Amino acid sequence: MDQDKIIEFENVTIFQKENIILKDISFSLSKGEFAYLIGKVGSGKSSLIKTINAEIPLTNGKAIVAGFSLRKIKLRQVPYLRRKMGIVFQDFQLLIDRNVHDNLSFVLKATGWKLQNNIEQRIEEVLDKTELSGKSNKKIHELSGGEQQRLAIARAILNDPEIILADEPTGNLDPDASSEIMNLLMELKMQNRAVIMATHNHGLIKKFPGRTFKCEKNILSELDNSEEIDFASLME
Repeated sequence: MDQDKIIEFENVTIFQKENIILKDISFSLSKGEFAYLIGKVGSGKSSLIKTINAEIPLTNGKAIVAGFSLRKIKLRQVPYLRRKMGIVFQDFQLLIDRNVHDNLSFVLKATGWKLQNNIEQRIEEVLDKTELSGKSNKKIHELSGGEQQRLAIARAILNDPEIILADEPTGNLDPDASSEIMNLLMELKMQNRAVIMATHNHGLIKKFPGRTFKCEKNILSELDNSEEIDFASLME
């Protein structure tokens, strides 16, 4: 595997139970690349993301993600794979009964961080990177939608992942907050991380160009950047 390539799929078919979701997938993504996933609801965007993070087991083809073979990965190895990736969801999935600091310390402790000084230092670093310094004691309901998503990204980068998987991360945000999140994701890309983002927001793709993959009729295809994308056909 080319050491810059962090994700490589070769002739992969993704199933949900007996149903084929996407077939004959072959693509690769290198560190420092940003890729969009577009397509109608149910076209396979989320299934591809769940396959990359080993939530959906791979039963055929070949896929290497962050050095792990998805065909051969053992259940006990999955947490180690997931430590190499940060996952950001549309609905944030924050712990609403805890403040900003405790949302982050919970994840660090769960992933093996022991020394309190190191935990505090790392929390300070990610809050600074996501422009949430000074919000450490805020409860989740006291944050705006954009701040909640920035906290979700802070949580995703705690363990310095090589891959960011973002599933409709701007879906519940207004245009200004969406642009803030995109600037943050692009910054992560510039730090040599691979970013894959599922989205319906064609305005963001035009404003923040990247590689674009379309899920349609069980096929994943990469669009030429010069192509005019028919977004109307990709809406729900």
